[in-house]
Amino acid sequence: MKNLFFILALTITAAIAKATPYLVVPGAIWRDTAGNIIQAHGAGLIHVGKTYYWFGEDHTGQKSDQSFLNIPCYASQDLVHWTLRGNALTRQSSGDLGPDRAVERPKVIYNRRTHMYVMYLHIDSKDYHEAKVGVATSRKVEGPYTYRQSFQPLGHQSRDMTVFQDTDGRAYLIHEDRMSGVRIDLLSADYLSVAGPIALIPQALEGNCVLHVKDTYFMLGSHLTGWAMNPDVYATAPALSGPWSEFANVAPPSTNTYNSQSAFILPVQGAKATSYLYIGDRWKGDNLQDSRYIWMPLAVNDKTLSLAPDVPFTLDAAAGTMTFDSKPQ
Repeated sequence: MKNLFFILALTITAAIAKATPYLVVPGAIWRDTAGNIIQAHGAGLIHVGKTYYWFGEDHTGQKSDQSFLNIPCYASQDLVHWTLRGNALTRQSSGDLGPDRAVERPKVIYNRRTHMYVMYLHIDSKDYHEAKVGVATSRKVEGPYTYRQSFQPLGHQSRDMTVFQDTDGRAYLIHEDRMSGVRIDLLSADYLSVAGPIALIPQALEGNCVLHVKDTYFMLGSHLTGWAMNPDVYATAPALSGPWSEFANVAPPSTNTYNSQSAFILPVQGAKATSYLYIGDRWKGDNLQDSRYIWMPLAVNDKTLSLAPDVPFTLDAAAGTMTFDSKPQ
């Protein structure tokens, strides 16, 4: 009987913990549930059931050398406490995932027709001369993923990239073409290739993110300044095909986006509200393993985006709220 009460107490405690708001400190060292520093830079997140999954670049032990190591996968139900599920992709002895390769910005979407999770990545040589996208798939969201191929979308360069799945199930590749700007391409029905072009935004941007709220699409990205941070900008459109507005600053320009570069925008839909989480990187080009994560509430008002100062905030994933005035645990 004592064991039964003990198990019941643990269950209740766990349930309360999942519903509790927690303090998030932008730029703080972030450890997983095993006590290890989270290595998931250039992040991509996906929400499956009650669980969020966080994919990113592993820079363990790396200073200025960004050669591919792994793409880890972490899981959480509250967006604060993360458990390492393993490596979704690991370095191979040769090929696109081999030593001395650039494998960056993993993004995962689910294809309801094929029942496959599809991961897109930036694949490149160390001198960034190849400029390709890579594709990997898995039946399980955490992987392991099977690497399929790399290519230049419709013959165009692709460096920093992301993928976006719209409410109608169609998915899009958004990628930086250094020669022309930011390209938006429709993915094939199985998400494994590019079906055709949708739009070209003649703006040199990387770290691109896309968000769809009501009747407005938002494109957020940063200027091309290497590891140095700069003022991120955004534009809006009634459709991905455009027309796209002029770009505006998402934060006061003097802050250089609070010393961060955009990586992903995560809608957090809860019982009370839907909020939007800006996920960025505070890169340290001479000590990549110590690059920090900048998570901040992103205010979406009609056709504008704005970031509040990078101060601690309370995140309640179950409620879908992010606030600066409550008392977190």
